[in-house]
Amino acid sequence: MKTSYLKKLFAATMLGAFAISIPVTVDARIHDPKVETTSSGTESGKRLPTLRERVAETMSKFKAPENGELFDAFAEYDNGDYTETESFQGFSVPKTVSTYDTSIIGTPMATQQQCVKYLLRNNPHPNLSVSPEEIVAYYYEEGRREGIRPDVAFAQALKETGFFRYGGDVVPEQNNYCGLGTTGGGVRGEYFSTAQLGVRAHIQHLLAYSSTRRPSMPVVDPRYSLVRDAYGSRTLGQWQDLNGRWAMPGIRYGQEIMSMFRAILNQ
Repeated sequence: MKTSYLKKLFAATMLGAFAISIPVTVDARIHDPKVETTSSGTESGKRLPTLRERVAETMSKFKAPENGELFDAFAEYDNGDYTETESFQGFSVPKTVSTYDTSIIGTPMATQQQCVKYLLRNNPHPNLSVSPEEIVAYYYEEGRREGIRPDVAFAQALKETGFFRYGGDVVPEQNNYCGLGTTGGGVRGEYFSTAQLGVRAHIQHLLAYSSTRRPSMPVVDPRYSLVRDAYGSRTLGQWQDLNGRWAMPGIRYGQEIMSMFRAILNQ
């Protein structure tokens, strides 16, 4: 029922979009969920409606969805319309279609809303320098940029930080969401000046293990080269391959991350 509704919604929205004669430039960035999609055009001195406003107007002609489907529709739009492969910066990423797919590289199956719900269900007051919505949006932006599954990477961050409660060697001010550089015994590990850089370093570290392709953005992971030099042409393809490598001893480390990812999908 939701699929049928979304098809009607986007079909009607596209018709509405083509009916506007003045060109509209849309800012499609997803890293700041508080910023509305904006239009640079004007008509008779008035601001043209944003894409979200046009969608909302179109939706008013249909029966209102139930159980939060309206929010889910926007979340799925924000996550990107993934086809068989997602192309970015000259490389392609296979679409993830099964919850049993344990590949590190792929596309998200969970929505950003599901990630936020799962976090707040387990910790209503996460110790973060940004909102839960923003930290999730960063994972989707950085993950998509590098072809790393953002929903599973976020699940890894939840595991590493105890749902952003911390309590171990790393402190919240470090913006270190994956234990980079920590060796135990009070060693803090790496510090990052912003939440987004911390997320970027996490994603780049996963890329270092799973691909020989260089990151699309300048490297901020201080341990990226260490991993690449150690592995050379070899890569790790599955989350369970991180067992005993990302975390020591790391027994069932990757399996537990995948279990948390599947729990996110149930939100």
